Amino acid sequence: MVALNAYSPLDRFVHRIAFASPGIQLAASDMEDSLFGRDVAPVTMGAPIFVTSLPRAGTTILLTALASVPGLATHLYRDMPFVMAPLLWSRLSGRFRKPATLQERAHGDGIAVGYDSPEAFEEVIWRAFWPDHFDADGIDLWTAVDARAEARDFMARHFRKVVALRCRGAARAGRYISKNNGNIARLDLLPALFPEATILVPVRRPLDHAASLHRQHMNFLKRHAEDPFTRRYMADIGHYEFGRLHRPIRFEGLDVLLEGLTPGDLDYWLAYWIAAFEHVRAQRTRVHLIAFEDLGRRGPAVAARLCAWLDLDPALASGIGAHFRPAPAPPPAVQAHRSALRDRAEALYGGLIADAVCRR
Repeated sequence: MVALNAYSPLDRFVHRIAFASPGIQLAASDMEDSLFGRDVAPVTMGAPIFVTSLPRAGTTILLTALASVPGLATHLYRDMPFVMAPLLWSRLSGRFRKPATLQERAHGDGIAVGYDSPEAFEEVIWRAFWPDHFDADGIDLWTAVDARAEARDFMARHFRKVVALRCRGAARAGRYISKNNGNIARLDLLPALFPEATILVPVRRPLDHAASLHRQHMNFLKRHAEDPFTRRYMADIGHYEFGRLHRPIRFEGLDVLLEGLTPGDLDYWLAYWIAAFEHVRAQRTRVHLIAFEDLGRRGPAVAARLCAWLDLDPALASGIGAHFRPAPAPPPAVQAHRSALRDRAEALYGGLIADAVCRR
């Protein structure tokens, strides 16, 4: 997220209005439909792209790399706070547009973001249409039975609006990119809603991944305690992954795996990794797996495979691959961690990675 300490009192006031209830966002979207129908109607839409995984698996860098391709459109930080009405908000906020100054994001992971950086905001839509899936203790899985025509139509219109806003060329054509870690809970539903879509799931080595999840949880526990607005902001956009907002997705078998563990334990996150990627394995035919480690070590090959999967010009691969960097190794204390959960996770990882890009 952008540095929230840069939010003025007016910014925070507008944010609170925008997120006072889902009805305000939906009303803004309805108004946008009326005001900008002529701008949106000529847009030609290609198949959407969904990037999802547990957080800390490379979804942000994949989004950033793909969003650099002309004709691929996604949300930017500028779309806050009226994320369901991006065209309307762009018009209203144009007179006080803020500079796109880059700062390291709150995760402290070296990724610099600004108001023109891609970001994930569509969880707001999922909460508006499926509020029953969210409660204080966790988030339920979605299945194809949860498909709702009203929600599908709203999302399709929303994707078209984002493309209309971002793809201003004469062709007025584009494809929407969704980066939403919450969509790992919807691998059964997404193909029912958007059968033409491509779903990309990066898979990271489990101990490294669990350590990164644990570190961010502790980071945001501190941040949420120190800055109530950071907590409010993350809650409003549906980022429940870490800190005082942490709500686990209720993957099958998770309760048993987590017995006796708390989010302060590294093994908690290994257990969460196992439950999540056993779910991914069960949906294997619906997704394309990408080895996280290959982003840094075999970036050009990953980019070439992405171009093939997404029907992009192969000449774009070099630009996409230029965004990928090797991830730092976890500290020795983490590498030395031993547990039955680590063994189980690494066995599952071995099976998944055999199917992943550049490993075939």
